[in-house]
Amino acid sequence: MIGYTTLGTNDLPRAAAFYDELFAVIGIKRMMDFGRGYAWGAGMDKPGFGVMIPFDGQAATVGNGVMVALAVDSQDKVKALHAKALALGGKDEGAPGPRGEGFYAAYFRDLDGNKLNAFCVG
Repeated sequence: MIGYTTLGTNDLPRAAAFYDELFAVIGIKRMMDFGRGYAWGAGMDKPGFGVMIPFDGQAATVGNGVMVALAVDSQDKVKALHAKALALGGKDEGAPGPRGEGFYAAYFRDLDGNKLNAFCVG
């Protein structure tokens, strides 16, 4: 159902470098340049992820309760994304581990304070 998700940034070069390295862990590359933002994905027929300077020219802010969840296919990839995010300067919001029956996840914030989750089912 989700086509793509976009988060705001106040420092596009820094955010782009963060996501280039983070998504390389799971083989996802930058696929679009909008001038004021970028998008990553595995193809136009798959959900994508973008980071942009807000269109209205106001500062990007973090939405309280907003989180983007990144689906991966193994606990090792959950751990790798979480570790990479922290190595790149992101903040821990919940170490990798089981979160209920059959759900394994880790939580972190990017350099702008946006909350993300990496998870796998099974």
